[in-house]
Amino acid sequence: MADGILIIISGPSGVGKGTVCRYLLKLKAALKLSVSTTTRPPRPGEKEGKEYNFTTTSHFKELIDDDSFLEWAVVHDHYYGTRREAVKTLLARGKDLILEIDIQGADQVRKKVHDAVYIFLAPPSMSILEQRITGRGTEDPSRIESRLETARREMEAYHLYDYIVVNDTVEDAAGLISSIIDAERCKVSRGARPPGQGGENN
Repeated sequence: MADGILIIISGPSGVGKGTVCRYLLKLKAALKLSVSTTTRPPRPGEKEGKEYNFTTTSHFKELIDDDSFLEWAVVHDHYYGTRREAVKTLLARGKDLILEIDIQGADQVRKKVHDAVYIFLAPPSMSILEQRITGRGTEDPSRIESRLETARREMEAYHLYDYIVVNDTVEDAAGLISSIIDAERCKVSRGARPPGQGGENN
């Protein structure tokens, strides 16, 4: 059985990564979404083990010391990370796995995993991105300005990715990503073979 494909979906703060990923999971029932660990408080409606695994800063630092993360980052004063063993286990079972992570996290994964698929989710424009960030209404003005500054800087990282998908509408963005995953599955370099052909030359 071939290993699963690790798909990195990243982009600037506020671009809508979570919303696109949730829609993508509806399009591809077999696709799995990695659940990150974070030290930030849950937002209204978020549940432990679904959107995130919530933990304390002290426990998170213990996990860092144990080298338990494939990637981790500090974003707006909170820690976020992807547990290495959980990713390894799902991929070994042949499951395609989405990592919805920020630019810092994607940089770390890129240094460790060379056959992953890196997708940059971009906003239709910077003005629309700013509207999305300020329209959340969940953070104070100083934190909003910090998020805006970070987002402007993160937009410059697009050239490090394999694909760019513009999140104009959630449906279209998720549809494009679904097509990218299908195309990656068809690559000979990933083990795709014609019917009746094994892994060895006949």
